[in-house]
Amino acid sequence: MAFWTEATNEPKRSYRFLVQITGLGADDVQWWAKTFKVPSYSVTETTHNFLDNQYHFPGRVTWEEVTLELVDPQSPNAVQLTNQMIIDSGYEIKSAADAKAGPVTLSKIKAANATSGAIRAVIVSIFNSDGDTIEKWTLKNPWLKGVTFSDLSYESDDLRTLTVTFRYDWAECDNSGAGGTEQFKA
Repeated sequence: MAFWTEATNEPKRSYRFLVQITGLGADDVQWWAKTFKVPSYSVTETTHNFLDNQYHFPGRVTWEEVTLELVDPQSPNAVQLTNQMIIDSGYEIKSAADAKAGPVTLSKIKAANATSGAIRAVIVSIFNSDGDTIEKWTLKNPWLKGVTFSDLSYESDDLRTLTVTFRYDWAECDNSGAGGTEQFKA
């Protein structure tokens, strides 16, 4: 197939995507985010030395964390939503009364439970020029690893942003909207 010589073929564009975070209270949140690092993975290797030869064997698949950069609107308030994610994951603001009750910690069950977790799913849909979904990534068992808020400055006209880092166990990629029927599940 000669991609560049066919006028009917169109490359995927990096600016046509929508991020959806489900499980945030009663409403799911959809973001036209500034950036999203698409899930990526690497395969570890094991080396075996035998006589004067060295052989390499594939090991485990390791999924890399993803980052999402959002503009912080007043409604929905991204700072409030990300703070609620960590609270729903089990984090509690410390006080003198809490110290007497015993420690409260984060847990994966609270953070990434598919039915009652703080975050049920993080889904990234990639669109073609007609607005049809041609690729969809779904993070499995995602949890909030970190949030970085942009700096405030009187010298800047930039929009306030925040960068959210998610950790997850694996991802699924559905390419069936691109004319195929394949799904990648690791």
